[in-house]
Amino acid sequence: MNNIYYGFGYDPTESENHFYVIVPKEAATEVEIYERFHWDIGEQKITGKDILKLRMSRYKWSKLSNDVAAEFNARLKADKRPTGRFLAGETPVEKLFGKELMVLLWGVENNDPAGIPTAIRNWKGLQPEERWWLYTMTNASTGKINDKRGWRMALRYALCENPVDESNQISLFTDLMGG
Repeated sequence: MNNIYYGFGYDPTESENHFYVIVPKEAATEVEIYERFHWDIGEQKITGKDILKLRMSRYKWSKLSNDVAAEFNARLKADKRPTGRFLAGETPVEKLFGKELMVLLWGVENNDPAGIPTAIRNWKGLQPEERWWLYTMTNASTGKINDKRGWRMALRYALCENPVDESNQISLFTDLMGG
């Protein structure tokens, strides 16, 4: 059976649970990320069943989306799956990738954009399983759109305020590219 993948590794026949990134065509409009538990045949429509996890400025999104795409694509290539891109419009993201994405986004949502490079380095320094655990802990207590306390604050400090020694940075993307 040939699987059909959408966005970043999402196959609705494996699980309907996924994340859905909406990058509006209008530059002044915020990026929205939803968690969804259904896949519509044909056109996707956001409904009351979809959970809005975060809104972020296009500016902040532009500072991190390429690094996220590179990280996810390196792993998709390693699994011999098609790669994805974040474009204006909607992009489905496989649920585990979505959890990892949310950890980074929650970490930078209330931080100065100047801290995004540090957050990305720290995020890349985590193993996927560590990101999944951080998502689970954060989502359980502060996973709603306006919950900007507790674990969400902890993610900001862990990712943005924690200095990184770049010489010791390990990334699957770097390893696969021969770096």
